[in-house]
Amino acid sequence: MTAVTPVGKVVAIRGAVVDVHFGGGELPAVNTALIVDWDRPEALVLEVHSHVNAETVRGIALQATSGLSRATEVHSTGAPVSVPVGDAVLGRLIDVVGATRDRGPELAANTPRRSIHTAPPALKDETSATTLYETGIKVIDLLAPLALGGKAAMFGGAGVGKTVLVMELIHAMVEKYQGISVFAGVGERSREGHELLTDMQASGVLARTVLVYGQMNEPPGARWRVPLTALTIAEYFRDQKHQNVLLLMDNAFRFVQAGSELSSLLGRLPSRVGYQPTLATEVALLQERIASVAGAAVTAIQAVYVPADDFTDPAVTAISGHMDSMIMLSRGLASQAFYPAIDPLASSSVLLDPLIVGADHYRVAERTREALARLKDLQDIIALLGVEELGAADRLTVKRARRLQRFLSQPFVVTEAFTGKPGRSVSRADTLAGCTAILAGETDDWAEGSLYMVGNLAEAREKEAAAVNGGKH
Repeated sequence: MTAVTPVGKVVAIRGAVVDVHFGGGELPAVNTALIVDWDRPEALVLEVHSHVNAETVRGIALQATSGLSRATEVHSTGAPVSVPVGDAVLGRLIDVVGATRDRGPELAANTPRRSIHTAPPALKDETSATTLYETGIKVIDLLAPLALGGKAAMFGGAGVGKTVLVMELIHAMVEKYQGISVFAGVGERSREGHELLTDMQASGVLARTVLVYGQMNEPPGARWRVPLTALTIAEYFRDQKHQNVLLLMDNAFRFVQAGSELSSLLGRLPSRVGYQPTLATEVALLQERIASVAGAAVTAIQAVYVPADDFTDPAVTAISGHMDSMIMLSRGLASQAFYPAIDPLASSSVLLDPLIVGADHYRVAERTREALARLKDLQDIIALLGVEELGAADRLTVKRARRLQRFLSQPFVVTEAFTGKPGRSVSRADTLAGCTAILAGETDDWAEGSLYMVGNLAEAREKEAAAVNGGKH
C-alpha cells in the first residue's frame, strides 16, 4: 500500500474553499484535517471535503483565508479535526477547532481529544424521552412540554425573542438541572456571545458550562462545523462520564445557511428556494447525533430563525421534522406585548399526551387551546361589531380566553434590567391551578391587567386586591 504523502500545495482559493495538490501517493481521506503552513500567527485548518482528481483534494477552511496564496505548503494530519473534551473545557469558551478564546490559560497538553465526526448511537441503545422537563415558563410547560432527553426547537422570525427565551431557559435550569450545559453559538452576533459569557460569569453557572462559538463574522466553514464541535463535547460527557447534558444551540438556521454558502462555493446546483441540494442530509446528520442512551440524557433546545416569518421555508421544515417539541414565536403576540411571544395554538409537543402528562394536565391544556382558538375565530367580529354583539356563551369564552392570554405571559430574569420587573419561575402545578381557576370563572370579575406579567395565581390575586383597595381610597 502506498504511503500517504503528508505535504501538498495550495493550487486554488475560492473564499472558504481551497484546492490542495498532493504530488502522488494516497490522498488524505474525506474529513481529514489539513494544517496550512503560512506566515500568519493564527492557525488555518482545512477539512477535506472531496477528491477533485487523483492528486488534488478540495478542502473547506475553518478560519478566514484572507492573505493565503497559491503554492503555500499544507500538511495532512492523517486524522479528522479533533477537539478537547472533558472537565478541562468546563467554564471555557472555545472555537470550532477547540482553541480557547476567553483569554484564559491554555488547555493542558494531555487534555483528551475526540474527533468531531462520530456515528450516532445504535438505535437499540437509544432511550425514549418521556420524563417531563419543567422549565418554569408557564406556556411551555402547559402546551408544549419538554422531555428530558428530547429535542425542542423555538421557531421565530427576527426580533421576536428567540435568544431571550434561550437565555431564560439557561437561567431557569441552573437551579433545577443537575448536569452539564453545552452552548453552541452558531452564526450569532458577537455582542450576544459576549453578553452570555458575562452573564454566566456573574451568575456562577459558567463552571458547569462549555461555550462553543462560530460567530457571524467567521467564515462559513466554522459556522457549519461548530455544532459538531459542541456535540462532540456533549457526547463525551454522556458516554464517558454518564452525565446528563443540556445542549443549547442558537441558531440552528445559521448552520443550514453556512452549508448553503459552502454549497454555492463548491459549485453545486441549488435546490428549492436556493438551498443546498444536501439540506435534508446535513440536518439529519446533525440531529440524529443528539440522542440519549441508558443512564445519560442529552436534552437539546435549539433556536431556529424563520426567514421572513415563512414557516414553510425548506430549512425550517427540515429541522422541525426531527423535533419532539416545537415552540412557535408569533410576531403578532410580540406586537401586543405578550411575552414570551409563544403562539399557544401553533406550538406543539409529542409529550402532550394523557399517558405522559396525566389526564388533568391534558384536559386543562385542551380547554385552554379551545378557548384561545375561539377567541382567534371571533377576532374579526369583535373588531367590526364589538364584543357586545356576541352571544352570551361566546362573550364568556372571550372573557376567559383574554384572561388566559394574559396569565400565560410572565416576566423573565434576563429582561429584568429592561423591564424593572423581577423574573418569575412557575411550577407546573401552579400553572395548571391558575388556568383551571380562570377556566372555571374564578377571575371573571378581576381586571385583565391583574393577570398580566405575573407568576402564579396568588400573585395575580394580590395585584387585583391592591388595585381594588387602591381604587377605594
